Amino acid sequence: MKKSYLKTLFIATENIGKLNEFKDILSSLNIKLDIISIKDLKDYRPPEESGKTFYENALIKARNAYEFSKIPTIADDSGLEVNCLNGLPGVLSKRFYNNSGNFDKNIEKLLNLLKDEPFEKRKARFKCVLVYKDNLYEEVFEGSLEGYIWFEKRGKNGFGYDPIFYLPEYNKTVGELESKEKNKISHRYQAISKFAEFLKINFSF
Repeated sequence: MKKSYLKTLFIATENIGKLNEFKDILSSLNIKLDIISIKDLKDYRPPEESGKTFYENALIKARNAYEFSKIPTIADDSGLEVNCLNGLPGVLSKRFYNNSGNFDKNIEKLLNLLKDEPFEKRKARFKCVLVYKDNLYEEVFEGSLEGYIWFEKRGKNGFGYDPIFYLPEYNKTVGELESKEKNKISHRYQAISKFAEFLKINFSF
């Protein structure tokens, strides 16, 4: 079957940190595309993230963005799940503190909830679900990263919960990793790697 030609990819996010991760990871995987994001489409308004799972939210965003733009679209929903909190903050990761989107406050709330928990009870994971949408395909790609919630913020790199997400094998939080290190192991890297393989099989660039 002849491969379709893909020139432009719409990454349906307003998060600059997330957008830069997408660009860096795709480039490292030899996917060379013209990338646009929500900031490049002045009349586009993202939908309400009303799903109960990462997949449902990613699907809502991908379908909405593609219907508006008619440009091949990738959307993600990602977040943090803490075992002893029954998976919270989960899909509420961005809005954990009073629906505010303030990650300093989100982290403060999470650390307060865990203040009496010993290290071994603080197991957690980052999860990422991507949905790719165009006129032919609607595909899903997932990734996860296992770790623990540290007792305080460490490191200035990354974004979101990175400064408190501890990786025992590195003896560092994700916030202490250089971006090149993070982008080889992260939940988003794993999902984007699967997406990149799909692109290489089905498209030319």
